[in-house]
Amino acid sequence: MIRTVTLNAAVDKTVEVRDFRLGAVNRITKLQLDAGGKGINVSKVIQALQGESMALGVLAGHNGEFIQAEMERRGIAHDFLFIPGETRTNLKVVDSLNSTFTDINEPGTAISEDELRQLEAKIFKDFAAGTSLVLSGSVPASVPASIYRRWLERAKALGGKTFLDADGELLREGIKAKPFLAKPNLHELEGLVGQTLPTLEDVAKAARSLLAQGLEMLVVSLGSQGALFAYGEQVVHAAALPVEVKSTVGAGDAMVAALTLVPSGEDYLAQAVRWSIAASAAQITTPGTQPPELTKVLSYLDQVRCTNI
Repeated sequence: MIRTVTLNAAVDKTVEVRDFRLGAVNRITKLQLDAGGKGINVSKVIQALQGESMALGVLAGHNGEFIQAEMERRGIAHDFLFIPGETRTNLKVVDSLNSTFTDINEPGTAISEDELRQLEAKIFKDFAAGTSLVLSGSVPASVPASIYRRWLERAKALGGKTFLDADGELLREGIKAKPFLAKPNLHELEGLVGQTLPTLEDVAKAARSLLAQGLEMLVVSLGSQGALFAYGEQVVHAAALPVEVKSTVGAGDAMVAALTLVPSGEDYLAQAVRWSIAASAAQITTPGTQPPELTKVLSYLDQVRCTNI
């Protein structure tokens, strides 16, 4: 079983505004509401790829009820902790004329230490060896930056397979738990190593240094430049597929979802590259944070190209 955790869930409100301009009246041509938050997005894509997961996290208020209802409508198993307050709404502005994607994200609802303990009990209830734990996304300001490290260490001690997708101190602390896989984007990796990484060779060097610290796999999403994968002695770069971009939101979550489903084996890296790149490409052709269709992911698999570094 795969368990995803979302501490900063959101209702994603995606609006299309043709020729969006600052300081002017902008008119919405299309509006879409989705259950969002990075772990929730991962669970949605896992289901789209015909896998199973349990979505856990913290919800509040009417927005929280909307998110839970959406997960139930999709048939995704969940065990959310409801707390006082209101789950945030994140605004995504898509300008199809200028091909821009603007995120305006609200702060998350404060979570107390007691509520974190209640959620932790849910996460680790009947947690068996072989369970995959995905910790991804931001956390409210009230949550300590060490929280992911704490849960990753506990999951590993129980024989779990751990995945980390975070930024800043959450990433820096989480890496210390030596998860199976971490998936920063380029900006997040540069922040982690404290320097710019202008070339693929620079990114590869940084990736190898992190593997030497105990990670088993590092995946660096590079936007329009594709992604870099470091695993064992191998580092490969996969080019992005030439697809029509409708929304960049959730592309990294789709990669993580695919990576949780790839079975171990001699061709693990090759399959991880193919499935994660195909899932990410399919995701960005989908408006809002709706998961991609499996048929589209399958159609992209044989188009993935990578080179060794």
